[in-house]
Amino acid sequence: MEESPISRASISEALKKKFTQTQAKAMSPLALAYIGDGIFSDAIRKYLIGCGQQDVNLMTKASISYVRASAQAQIIHTLIPELTENELRIVKRGRNTHSQVPKNANASDYCYATGFEALLGYLYLSGEPLRLEALMIKGIAIINAKNPKLQG
Repeated sequence: MEESPISRASISEALKKKFTQTQAKAMSPLALAYIGDGIFSDAIRKYLIGCGQQDVNLMTKASISYVRASAQAQIIHTLIPELTENELRIVKRGRNTHSQVPKNANASDYCYATGFEALLGYLYLSGEPLRLEALMIKGIAIINAKNPKLQG
């Protein structure tokens, strides 16, 4: 089956799309959290593999310790004093967004986790990779400090 050049070009354009800080800030907090969730999950997977882990079952169990709502809430509570005013506004917008809380999550933790993910999504989309990386590294270190068995 031959691909349409227009379709391929539009896909490529969407994948390469750049956003200004203003555009990213104007996005729905849930859209920012959506991309932030994927970014953080990907980073955790890379971290676990980078630590030498290769057992998929163990990696899956370990990754849950980092990406669950309670862990992300703990991360953002610890990071709040280090955030800029702009970053704090993004977290608050994400935290205050109404969404369905999963059965296995505490509502408060889930709200803060959404704020954390929204911040990561914002930093990613607005082209701030160094700040994004710094906050994710600190986040991983926060969870590792609470559970030394997770460290690679």
